[in-house]
Amino acid sequence: MLRSVAIIVLAWALILGAFFVLPIGHESGLRAIVRLGADVALIGALIAWQVRRISAAELPELRAAEALGIIVAVFLVAFSAIYLALSHDTPATFTERLSHARALYFTITIFSTVGFGDITPRTDAARLVVSAQMLLDLALIGAGVRLILNVAKSSFDTADGAAAGES
Repeated sequence: MLRSVAIIVLAWALILGAFFVLPIGHESGLRAIVRLGADVALIGALIAWQVRRISAAELPELRAAEALGIIVAVFLVAFSAIYLALSHDTPATFTERLSHARALYFTITIFSTVGFGDITPRTDAARLVVSAQMLLDLALIGAGVRLILNVAKSSFDTADGAAAGES
């Protein structure tokens, strides 16, 4: 269990560190929208890869927790980068110009459905991206979590059945 916690913490540190250090967020508005499609595809590929890892894991429940931790981090950073790019391209896109920290904060408030209202989208493009994030949040939380937990349960049941057959 400590190994899984360490993997999640390390993954978050690397993903967030890359977000704050790499030159992210300098795409034009149209390129940021195209990037949204690429980011969604990346997250889908990450989910598929994690599902395979869970299926083959000795402790699928822990691998599922690791997978969720990594997927959520990538998801949040992907949307933060898009919001940052939109803000840099057109500063009036949001009620205030976004820095890396503000973009991440805004993404997390949308993801958590808190929505404090201190930062809001002002342009249709930004509203569409925020709407896409809200819908994908539901998909990730609903279908994504269910898929990962079902794979973990199935792998656990298969391992349990194999162990029972050996006795």
